[in-house]
Amino acid sequence: MMEEEELEFVEELEAVLQLTPDVQLAIEQVFPSQDPLDRADFNAVEYINTLFPTEQSLANIDEVVNKIRLKIRRLDDNIRTVVRGQTNVGQDGRQALEEAQKAIQQLFGKIKDIKDKAEKSEQMVKEITRDIKQLDHAKRHLTTSITTLNHLHMLAGGVDSLEAMTRRRQYGEVANLLQGVMNVLEHFYKYMGIPQIRQLSERVKAAQTELGQQILADFEEAFPSQGTKRPGGPSNVLRDACLVANILDPRIKQEIIKKFIKQHLSEYLVLFQENQDVAWLDKIDRRYAWIKRQLVDYEEKYGRMFPREWYMTERIAVEFCHITRTELAKIMRTRAKEIEVKLLLFAIQRTTNFEGFLAKRFSGCTLTDGTLKKLESPPPSTNPFLEDEPAPEIEELAMEKGDLDQPKKPKAPDNPFHGIVSKCFEPHLYVYIESQDKNLGELIDRFVADFKAQGPPKPNTDEGGAVLPSCADLFVYYKKCMVQCSQLSTGEPMIALTTIFQKYLREYAWKILSGNLPKTTSSSGGLTISSLLKEKEGSEVAKFTLEELCLICSILSTAEYCLATTQQLEEKLKEKVDVSLIERINLTGEMDTFSTVISSSIQLLVQDLDAACDPALTAMSKMQWQNVEHVGDQSPYVTSVILHIKQNVPIIRDNLASTRKYFTQFCIKFANSFIPKFITHLFKCKPISMVGAEQLLLDTHSLKMVLLDLPSIGSQVVRKAPASYTKIVVKGMTRAEMILKVVMAPHEPLVVFVDNYIKLLTDCNTETFQKILDMKGLKRSEQSSMLELLRQRLPAPPSGPEGSSSLSLLAPTPEQESSRIRKLEKLIKKRL
Repeated sequence: MMEEEELEFVEELEAVLQLTPDVQLAIEQVFPSQDPLDRADFNAVEYINTLFPTEQSLANIDEVVNKIRLKIRRLDDNIRTVVRGQTNVGQDGRQALEEAQKAIQQLFGKIKDIKDKAEKSEQMVKEITRDIKQLDHAKRHLTTSITTLNHLHMLAGGVDSLEAMTRRRQYGEVANLLQGVMNVLEHFYKYMGIPQIRQLSERVKAAQTELGQQILADFEEAFPSQGTKRPGGPSNVLRDACLVANILDPRIKQEIIKKFIKQHLSEYLVLFQENQDVAWLDKIDRRYAWIKRQLVDYEEKYGRMFPREWYMTERIAVEFCHITRTELAKIMRTRAKEIEVKLLLFAIQRTTNFEGFLAKRFSGCTLTDGTLKKLESPPPSTNPFLEDEPAPEIEELAMEKGDLDQPKKPKAPDNPFHGIVSKCFEPHLYVYIESQDKNLGELIDRFVADFKAQGPPKPNTDEGGAVLPSCADLFVYYKKCMVQCSQLSTGEPMIALTTIFQKYLREYAWKILSGNLPKTTSSSGGLTISSLLKEKEGSEVAKFTLEELCLICSILSTAEYCLATTQQLEEKLKEKVDVSLIERINLTGEMDTFSTVISSSIQLLVQDLDAACDPALTAMSKMQWQNVEHVGDQSPYVTSVILHIKQNVPIIRDNLASTRKYFTQFCIKFANSFIPKFITHLFKCKPISMVGAEQLLLDTHSLKMVLLDLPSIGSQVVRKAPASYTKIVVKGMTRAEMILKVVMAPHEPLVVFVDNYIKLLTDCNTETFQKILDMKGLKRSEQSSMLELLRQRLPAPPSGPEGSSSLSLLAPTPEQESSRIRKLEKLIKKRL
């Protein structure tokens, strides 16, 4: 029973001493210890096993027990000391708490005393300052009352004086007094409920109304609407009346201005009536001369009568412009059939000059009152077409040099008066457009006649192919037309002019450029009858002459100039036309036309050189390669090809020096044409001996090196060929070399030969393989087993339509062309 009780006591003790992990971790941090007895997961069995790992270690068990007992005694002493120390802690804590509570009570009492004293001080200050505040309020009210009474006195006296001065027409004094009375009256708006104040306000309004009517009557008397004579000059009364009108209702000022301008321009309407001879366009200068005289007369007589801020001179000029625009539009509708281009341009030129004169003289601030709105200034541009038109000589020189994008002097500020009169000419600009259509047609016909008379341009090997002078002349004329039309209108007439430009750009491309390209005499594939009859070195082939080559290069350079300048022209037109019409400016079709001319010119150059090389390739395919006994220098046909290349390419390069990118295109197109044709003729060389294949491999390498050097052949300045061109030559000629290496390889054993073919030719297929077997001279019976083996060892083509299409397009193009050439040869030989 005792043992069971002890076990229960131990279990209860362990349950009580079971600490949470957080508490255990805190204890370990505060009292770090390496003693196993201090660990939370202490295991007595493991601890004993550690102390006595073997039976021999039990010999010192008494010593271990003594150490543990000593440790237990020390722990008991420590616990006893701590427990005794904690007996007085509770009593000390209660005593400290009581002292703290007493200190808080004392502090609260002191704070309450301070608060009571502060409230008494505040009450004392309020009693002291109460009388001062009352005095301040009294002073403020008294000041306000005195000020109001002063204002009331001023208002009453001012109204009386205003009425008296109005009756005596003392406008100079009224102008100053009225403004002061209105300023004083503003202080009484919140007192309008008082009858006397409201009565004074009504008297002021009545005085203003009376002043307005009186001033209008004075002006009507001084400047009658019906009358033949004006007074000798302005009076001081009217000048002061204008100052009063500035203060009155703005409608009074507008009425004065309207009546004065109408009376001032009444003579103009009589002198330039529609039935008068001076009213027609040929005497439009007289209109502008008349208004200039009237403006000078106004400045001399009435310049000081009206305030400067009324801008009377500008208002007279603007009203004149509105009347003139209406009258001109009316008379031009009546006599539309009499309008000619020269007369129309003369009238427009004089009108725009007058508008420029107005822009220099006036700011245009009064235009916001009228119907014409000031144009928004476009973003700054280096476009020369936005500049003032230069002298014709300078203009033509700049166009001939293609200097359309050179920076010019800064553009002058926009003219706010632009179109204020000249807008009336816009409905009649169809006359100008039709005239330009006719002039451009005649210009194109003259270009055609000049080209036929002068012939093709002379060869130019120093500075590149010359651009045809007619091209610069055309764009000079285009610029002149565009500048003129943009000064007349930026609306629909500009769209009509753009359509005319498009028409004659196409005609220039067809009649001058495409129409003068030399016609090739070679047939399909570049073969001629002479090349079939004379298959030896030096065969005569129809070729372009030096003059024809230079002409093609000149046409190509001209087309490139036209292409670039047409793109610039489109940009300038878009800058000139109204924003809403920009989308209708599109010269893409014309640029495509010039691109077509460039492509045709390059194709002609390629066909010419290609045809010149055809006899040499035909000679190569007709040689008996099985009878070649030793490998020597390059074959005669290679020399012939190199000779033709050296004859043509330097001429083309020198004449296309200013358009290097198109010379590069020529080289690329020639390589893409010559190399497949060379491989096609290579397949015709059958049978071939081992030595013959070696000779062909040497010839192929020679042609490869010549083609790689093609862009700089015959040039003193050696340039690196473009990477795009080099890639084409290396890929194509390497394929030809690989074909010959397969031909040179022994066909026994079959597996090795087939694997070698697949390895050397990445685009291997059965058709090419059969042609190689034909070149080796193998019989059909021998070829069948090899073809079957190739089909077995060829990698499976990718599935899907893309794979089948790519496989079908691997090498049929040269083979089909070869078949067509063979049929053509047989047909011609039969007919011969």
